[in-house]
Amino acid sequence: MDILAGIATLFGDPMAVAAVVLGAVIGVIVGAIPGLTTAAAISLMVPLTFYIPPLPALAFLYVVGKSGRFGGSISAILFNTPGTAASAATMIDGHPLVRQGKAGKAMKTAAVSSVIGDFGGDLILIFGVALIARYTERLGPPEYFAAYLMAFVLIGSMIGSSILKGLISSVAGVVLGIVGLDPISAMPRLTFGSYELEGGFSLVPIMIGVFVLSEVFVRAEEREQGAPEAIPATGSPSRDDHRLTLPEFLSCLPVILRSTGIGAAIGLLPGIGSAVACFIAYGEEKRRAPDSHSWGSGNIKGIAAPESANNAVSGPSMIPLLALGIPGSTIAAILVSVFLIHGITVGPAIFHQDRDLIFGLFAAGLFGIAIYGLIGFFAGPLVGRFVALLPASRIYPLVFLTAFIAAYSARNSMLDVLAMACFGLLGYAMKKFDFSPAALIISFVLTRGAEESLRQAMLISDNGPLIFLERPFAIGCFAVTVILLYLRLRRRG
Repeated sequence: MDILAGIATLFGDPMAVAAVVLGAVIGVIVGAIPGLTTAAAISLMVPLTFYIPPLPALAFLYVVGKSGRFGGSISAILFNTPGTAASAATMIDGHPLVRQGKAGKAMKTAAVSSVIGDFGGDLILIFGVALIARYTERLGPPEYFAAYLMAFVLIGSMIGSSILKGLISSVAGVVLGIVGLDPISAMPRLTFGSYELEGGFSLVPIMIGVFVLSEVFVRAEEREQGAPEAIPATGSPSRDDHRLTLPEFLSCLPVILRSTGIGAAIGLLPGIGSAVACFIAYGEEKRRAPDSHSWGSGNIKGIAAPESANNAVSGPSMIPLLALGIPGSTIAAILVSVFLIHGITVGPAIFHQDRDLIFGLFAAGLFGIAIYGLIGFFAGPLVGRFVALLPASRIYPLVFLTAFIAAYSARNSMLDVLAMACFGLLGYAMKKFDFSPAALIISFVLTRGAEESLRQAMLISDNGPLIFLERPFAIGCFAVTVILLYLRLRRRG
């Protein structure tokens, strides 16, 4: 089996194994720091991957993303402050358990649920993506453009609270993506006479500015930094209150499996993400629970549902990236830059050209799940105490300085530093006015591929735009786009 070969590839590379372990530790800690998003942390670490081989580089960032989702539950449960948006639903029942002196039970429930959900999502990725890629290999430019268009609309309309602002954010990403030379005529576009802009904007300074620098600006604007609540010094005298018992686990297992399915299904849709998955799973399980009145006051099933769902998103969100070259999440969009840095083109051909690398990456994901699961199960409260000792007044100045170093080191270019500063201000303004930085970044990544597919489709067409109505896959993508946009507008209305 390919995954067995991937496991052999991973454990045959000591640097890759070390990268997974380090990524799991860093991801849990970063995820547990309120306000410092996993996407921001990964953006800062992308330049480090320029100097190491592809598998360790990809495995490191991939596992940071996975463990960061779980790490957010630590601060959500212990401090009643979600470390990531994906853990916001977890604190509803997680923190009341801590108030009852049951922090150990809450953290163990979160760790077990996260591991099962993440593992289930990765199984779908491992056994599903290669089959999908065999089909997508037969697709041509018209089908690819239809898929890109579907991704643009879904990302713009689904991310954030406002459809209009989400779509505007996507359009802004497209505008940034077309800066540079025309891919066919080589004529400069939106360069304003600048020779430096003819190569277009680099993804790394944009990511660092939009995700990292903007967050520093937001935190600097806040007058007071809310200190995390202390973990109760005394706990219940009962041993069962400090562990997850077998009967409790068995009672949660159906909830975990159903929520894993919800998270995996949401992960397949580009741009929706784990923050949506956790609330949908929580709401659905609370609705069907016979003891729904106890949810919100410390029911462990209220931890199991969102944690299994938000982690189950991780694996399936990689399927659009690997099968079509379309990133399904912000972290997947960041990984695109690492693939390109190492000369790897994402898409269905990757399973022929770099099969060992891809299945080695899948094995790294499984290994990373095991590592962060052990950290969370045995040392979750300890990580929380460590994070509580990190003052924001020192974290964010360090992040600010690191951002400038990371932006410059990408191409040793002061233009990248200037671009990062400008995009930091743009990202700050987007957050202030409730636009979507994630939609901007993903759309920026998608633009080049979408344009190439559109131009190629027009070149091979004898009927102009009607070529898109001659391909069943393209028609299906357009139909899905219209239906989902209609449902979104109807729900908002």
